[in-house]
Amino acid sequence: MDIKALVSQLTLEEKAGLCSGDDFWHTKAVERLGIPRVMVSDGPHGLRKQDEEADHLGINDSIKAVCFPTACATAASFDPELIRAMGEAIGDSCQHEKLSVVLGPAVNIKRSPLCGRNFEYFSEDPYLAGRLAAAMIQGVQSRNVGTSIKHFALNSQEHRRMSSSSDADERTIREIYFPAFEMAVREAQPWTVMCSYNRINGVYASEDPWLLTDVLRKEWGFEGFVMSDWGAVSDRVAGVAAGLDLEMPASGGVNDRKIIDAVRAGKLDEKLVDLACERILNIVYRYLENAKPGTPWDKDAQHAQAAEMAAECMVLLKNGDALLPLNKEDEIAFIGEFAEKPRFQGGGSSHINAFKITGALEAAKGLKITYARGYSVEKDEASEADIAEAVAAAKKARAAVVFAGLPGSYESEAYDRSHMRMPACQNKLIEAVAEANPNTVVVLHNGAPVEMPWIGKVKAVLEAYLGGQAVGEAAVRVLFGDVNPCGHLPETFPLKLEDNPSYLFYGGEGNTSEYREGIFVGYRYYDKKNMDVLFPFGHGLSYTTFEYSGLKLSAETLKDTETLTVSVTVKNTGNRAGKAVVQLYVGDRESTPIRPVRELKGFAKTMLQPGESREVTFTLDKRSFAYWNREIHDWHVETGVFTIEAGASSRDLPLKAEVTVESTAELPRHYTMDSIFMDIMADPKAAPVMREFMRRNKGIFGHQEQENGSDAAKEAITADMKTAMINYMPLRGAFSFGNASAELAEELLKKLNG
Repeated sequence: MDIKALVSQLTLEEKAGLCSGDDFWHTKAVERLGIPRVMVSDGPHGLRKQDEEADHLGINDSIKAVCFPTACATAASFDPELIRAMGEAIGDSCQHEKLSVVLGPAVNIKRSPLCGRNFEYFSEDPYLAGRLAAAMIQGVQSRNVGTSIKHFALNSQEHRRMSSSSDADERTIREIYFPAFEMAVREAQPWTVMCSYNRINGVYASEDPWLLTDVLRKEWGFEGFVMSDWGAVSDRVAGVAAGLDLEMPASGGVNDRKIIDAVRAGKLDEKLVDLACERILNIVYRYLENAKPGTPWDKDAQHAQAAEMAAECMVLLKNGDALLPLNKEDEIAFIGEFAEKPRFQGGGSSHINAFKITGALEAAKGLKITYARGYSVEKDEASEADIAEAVAAAKKARAAVVFAGLPGSYESEAYDRSHMRMPACQNKLIEAVAEANPNTVVVLHNGAPVEMPWIGKVKAVLEAYLGGQAVGEAAVRVLFGDVNPCGHLPETFPLKLEDNPSYLFYGGEGNTSEYREGIFVGYRYYDKKNMDVLFPFGHGLSYTTFEYSGLKLSAETLKDTETLTVSVTVKNTGNRAGKAVVQLYVGDRESTPIRPVRELKGFAKTMLQPGESREVTFTLDKRSFAYWNREIHDWHVETGVFTIEAGASSRDLPLKAEVTVESTAELPRHYTMDSIFMDIMADPKAAPVMREFMRRNKGIFGHQEQENGSDAAKEAITADMKTAMINYMPLRGAFSFGNASAELAEELLKKLNG
């Protein structure tokens, strides 16, 4: 299909029309030229296909589909291949349902545990989020169905999401909020990108040329089209000029007319409208030319896949006295309404109309299980009768498993949480059960971290997250040892909300949300402050044990243009087969810019039989050592020693080595009379010039002082104080005290900047 030729045949009215949806879920057709419309569908962890009459937030039902584990859960797998396989399954479903694009994955950073949509996002870490997003995109698009990575960008809160401005400095944006998008675009080329509702430093994402054109297309090489989030367009003409190709949903022709009028008034170049149409039609025909509506959709097989995935994603947070796995011959109490009716997904545009739901109680049929409801989700209460029944069941059992977490009303699209607490009734129930039975296990169903006031009173905690429609089946497999847990936390669980770095500023004031914590998000903050946390980033236990050894680097010194190969040996030292997640962190030992102690730069999941060892390797490149330099507006490696750490979590890193990285880029330098001595003397090129100038002009720099001062003077001005005063003194100060001429100052600056 010659898309350029096709676009050349369109009238201005037809071109403007193609730049907005036909309804809520379809692009426009141009019947005169045989251009059909195509349909998109919400995701990202299953299909949420709705008819034209249906709405974005789901008041009307969508088709029956398979709900896979949500991103908060799949991220805990640390397994790109697992997520790619889920993408392939969703791609097959899309082909079956004649869907051209599934709206996902969502890769916004978990800046705060309060974000109502955290269940839809992967991680607080951009590297982990980027790797997993790329895998998801590759899986879906291997089936010739598009993805729409979202929400670009800095959309880390729901509060005032359609008007708020996310205000952050350039380095924070580049190091924390862009990399997941960048990695996905460079490695997987999503067919589309969805811009976010919010403004970024005052400019709506939907009309920001720096965001949509300069960075996304020119810098990262994005080849598809940009669509708006539903209702995110403020100024449609500015959006076209900025690089927003498709407005969703339909605007009723209002914004189409604005495009037409702007072109005819000479305020908008028609070539930009042509370009938007070309981008849209490229994707439309890429799908149509590869459409396979006869693709089978085996929902039962996908349900089984969802169960396997959910088990892989569960994180064993605590396992005192090796209580888990449970013995299938023992009497066990299952307590909590989530055991019967699990919470397995979040609310809003990602809500799947699951064709089948398996709770833990159903999955445990045939085992010696006693069930007590414990609490009511609907009423958000635990009656005295409920608690008494639960306590009685717990007392009779070898172990009591409480299924708890957050009700759907606690976390959802469109609003944020106001606290990190679980319902008081559930906390009360857990404490009562733990008092009745010392062998109490808590299984958590939640989309984001929660406070755990009962953590010291229970033996074991299994984090199931929002694990999809088969989460109950997966939980039973893990609890009773059919599956060895291998999930690791993709986010830090702080002890309390107030510990979170964004706590003072999250949500913002009015329509401004300042990202004042900068690059110190999640473990980057907690580790820098050496703070206690409930559970650290990357944490996850197993029913076996692993030993890490043999950390080897391919070089002791390298240039920033070269790569470093790192190898680590991991051994299963227990008596069960299990999967280890080897995590690799890099830190700048001593840096001029303020940097985190360590940052995740590699991970690998590997299956090991008892006694088996395996060497895993990682490749580190310039970006692994670099920070974003605001002076040159680019990535820069500062020459110095870097630490390489490996282990099982951000706080469990038994292996450590060092490598020296030499920068091949010279930062620009420009000295003025306001430059201070310390900075000049730290510059290897400027320092010799300064020393020679000082030697030749001793009178300017206070060397005429008499050596012998009074004792009082010596006490007033110590040697340390004198050194500090010189270090922090600007050149103008020294020249002023020394009565030097302007000509001499000019001579010095010329040499320093030469």
